[in-house]
Amino acid sequence: MSTQRWPEQSFALLQLFLWVSFSLTQEPLCRQIGDPEIPQLSRDGDIILGGVFYFHSSWKSIENNYTQKPPPLECISLNFREFQFAQAMLFAIEEVNNSTDLLPGISLGYKIYDTCGAITRSIKVALALNDGDESVSVASGGRCSRPVQVQAVMGETSSSPSTALATVIGAFHIPQISHFATCACLSDKTKYPSFLRTVPSDYFQSRALAHLVKHFGWTWVGAVRTNDDYGNNGMATFTETAEQLGVCLEYSVSFFRTDPIEKIQKIIKTVKESTAKAIVAFLSHRDMEVLIHELSDHNLTGYQWVGSESWVFDSQIAAMDKKHILDGAIGLSIPKAQVSGLREFILDVRPLMSSNNELFTKFWEALFQCKFKKKQLTEFQKECTGNEDLTGVENSFTDMSLMPILNNVYKGVYAVAHALHSVLSCNKTCNNNVQLDPYTILQHIQKIRFRTKEGDEVYFNENGDPAAKYEIINWQPRENGTVSFVKVGVYDASFPAGAQLNFQNTSITWTQRSPQVPVSVCSEKCRPGTRKVLQKGKPVCCYDCIRCAEGEISNSTDAVSCVRCPHESWSNARRDACVKKEAVFLSFEEIMGILLTSAALLGTSLTAAVALIFYRHRKTALVRANNSELSFLLLFSLTLCFLCSLTFIGQPSDWSCMLRHTAFGITFVLCISCVLGKTMVVLMAFKATLPGRNVMKWFGPTQQRLSVLGFTLVQVIICILWLSISPPFLSKNFKEFKDKIILECSLGSAVGFWAVLGYIGLLALLCFTFAFLARKLPDNFNEAKFITFSMLIFCAVWVAFIPAYVSSPGKFSVAVEIFAILASSFGLLICIFIPKCYVMLLKPEKNTKKNMMGNWAPKGF
Repeated sequence: MSTQRWPEQSFALLQLFLWVSFSLTQEPLCRQIGDPEIPQLSRDGDIILGGVFYFHSSWKSIENNYTQKPPPLECISLNFREFQFAQAMLFAIEEVNNSTDLLPGISLGYKIYDTCGAITRSIKVALALNDGDESVSVASGGRCSRPVQVQAVMGETSSSPSTALATVIGAFHIPQISHFATCACLSDKTKYPSFLRTVPSDYFQSRALAHLVKHFGWTWVGAVRTNDDYGNNGMATFTETAEQLGVCLEYSVSFFRTDPIEKIQKIIKTVKESTAKAIVAFLSHRDMEVLIHELSDHNLTGYQWVGSESWVFDSQIAAMDKKHILDGAIGLSIPKAQVSGLREFILDVRPLMSSNNELFTKFWEALFQCKFKKKQLTEFQKECTGNEDLTGVENSFTDMSLMPILNNVYKGVYAVAHALHSVLSCNKTCNNNVQLDPYTILQHIQKIRFRTKEGDEVYFNENGDPAAKYEIINWQPRENGTVSFVKVGVYDASFPAGAQLNFQNTSITWTQRSPQVPVSVCSEKCRPGTRKVLQKGKPVCCYDCIRCAEGEISNSTDAVSCVRCPHESWSNARRDACVKKEAVFLSFEEIMGILLTSAALLGTSLTAAVALIFYRHRKTALVRANNSELSFLLLFSLTLCFLCSLTFIGQPSDWSCMLRHTAFGITFVLCISCVLGKTMVVLMAFKATLPGRNVMKWFGPTQQRLSVLGFTLVQVIICILWLSISPPFLSKNFKEFKDKIILECSLGSAVGFWAVLGYIGLLALLCFTFAFLARKLPDNFNEAKFITFSMLIFCAVWVAFIPAYVSSPGKFSVAVEIFAILASSFGLLICIFIPKCYVMLLKPEKNTKKNMMGNWAPKGF
């Protein structure tokens, strides 16, 4: 029965064995059914410990027809490392027996069995450890109430045989301490109540491997596992943790070393066709040996291997890798350890021959590559003498690279010894009257805490597991073609999350001796400014990178979504940062601002020039006839009108918003009031020449000043009310442009703004009406005509202003308002004053009172 079929097919067989075992205990006599299981090594003692190892790594498959009794399992392929483990157990027992401090006066014996790594054999051994192995005839009988044969069991090495063993002896509460069975399933105390181990659980190793893969950015990996409890449970935990970390498996395949070669070749094909360059191999060393042969046959190089502790620090695997397929491999191993005297004890193999056992005869022949005399020799074989030594012999038995595992066996024996020391209340002597009970011993083992002679602390948690700590090992090839296992970091599960994985300042060699970390991803990382969009029907690690939309950014790699920028910010061209939106306003630096500023300054200069001309000709008839006081006041107000347009240019603020509208409103009313005063003067002057009318006394200089002041005061009051109730203020317009902010002045109260503008329009309309009525007065230089024309231009400009202002966005609405101010100001200046300047400068002969009067002589002129 293959190991990978446990527990589905073997569970029924296990139940049968247990039923037989329990049913026999209910009878007054015990009869052994089947062939007895004989230990390969044994020694008597006051207390017996059991040992379960597989000195053979495989067995011959036999087809059973179930018509006759199946023959015994025939084991093949000696496994030298298991002989090392057995030697480590004997060494620890020898030390305890020679100790005067631990179990004084008590000797430990042992019974060590070979299971060949087979589940069925493990179950038979478990029953033998419980019931004994004495050969009992069918006719004879014995009482079934005798105690168990062993007080604790060391082993097994692998997880699946350990689960079978633990299931059987767990029912009798016999402590089982494994040195290398790492399956996380064995931590389940409801199923395996008496199982303990001196090697960390794969729960921690699987998580550590997932974090290791994530650390190097390998988000797209392949997975190969042993098809047994070790591989399946370990890979299940790895897959679960990897998914939480964002790592995807392109494929996950399994095999067992006894599978047909076609299945392994199918795995090779899967690896070749995949795009993942990192492969996680959760394999036992025996399965890795099978896989490395196939990998070498196909010369499958260029892949980054990530290994579990079962093979990644195994020098025999490295020696088999002739084509350097695994160079640069990285993985976890049990921390290095040393046990003084153990190496010498293991290499002293002569005591093993004293057992006169066929197994150890085979072991001796395989170890020294010889044959004993009783067997026929070939021309290439030498004869065994029994006096050979291991000087110069190099094989997996003399290789001490597995010292950490040997140390685990050593610690397991000492854990039992310390528990027995406590149970027997040992001090200088032990209480031999104590009736030993496996369950009591199990309870004491679970509570022990001690240090070995090398300083290693030994204890078990509530699940029977030790503290989880691993070394991170890197395969670094040497110049001579061998491989060095270099420690590049540690993983300590006792540290807080995020600090468990630590790397040293040691350079790591990657596959094909590359100094650069290999890349194993389904999709390249999405740069900042893009976001991931999953590809339909593929794992989450396969995605496309889509550029963020306008106004959104991502400032990290592999962003899942883009983040919208704050209201006053916008995404830059790369979409990886939010930048403050450009503030848009009519500035002095741009062309439009320069042109409007120039026009305003030109108007101011022309007004000043006209004022200067009028001042120099102030005593002439033309100036005096046109009411010089109002003319100079009008020129002053026009200057203010030109200058107030400058307040509309530049970055607006709350103060400038209030200033620009009030200054505009007041200066224009002052201007129109002066024009209205001049119009009324002309109209009244000619009306005063009619018989019986003397209206000029009602509209003399004082009345003219008061009218201008009165009209202006009304606008001042309107502006004060506007500023008091709801003044203009700076606002930011985000609607017109997505990537710009328009700084503009909100009106505050629209009623206030239109009241100011309406009042100006009312005065302009009134002025236009008066000027129109006076247009045909008989004067050689009738100013009413020019006022009429100027008011026509003024009204036309501001009537056109309204739709243009409402429809223009942002700074263009400001430019429209400035243009209206300048156009209407230039209209007044040119229409009213330029003709007079023309006469004064170019036609001085017409600048006389006679010429001005013509045929009319108004009173008071």
